[in-house]
Amino acid sequence: MSDDAAVLVIVDAANVVGSVPDGWWRDRRGAAERLRDSLVPYAAEGLPGLPGPVEIVLVVEGAARGVGSVPGVEVASAPGSGDDLIAELAAAAGPDRECVVVTADRGLPQRVEAYEARCVGPRTVRPASDQDTP
Repeated sequence: MSDDAAVLVIVDAANVVGSVPDGWWRDRRGAAERLRDSLVPYAAEGLPGLPGPVEIVLVVEGAARGVGSVPGVEVASAPGSGDDLIAELAAAAGPDRECVVVTADRGLPQRVEAYEARCVGPRTVRPASDQDTP
């Protein structure tokens, strides 16, 4: 892995947002925006076990398409399947750049691990208190 480029962190917005039953389905775009904003500190600080800075790409799909990027978090709108775009981004990172995908999707890890990316769960970017919201 190259030391020149920041670690690429790809966040599966639909999957991470969907990991907390907080009413996100009533406002998918708003939920994606809240997730995006909560990711900003991680760009500089890094993730648990992964020091910053890191490059964060939040992949959105469906009703969340069109959410804008903010400093620290690039938002990529999938024209179709978010999983397909995530796999494409992992492939584009190549074997010389460390890539981490944040998801709980059961099929996605196999796809991205083919490109030497690794997966971590939503709790990596969602505080435990968010996980337990009824």
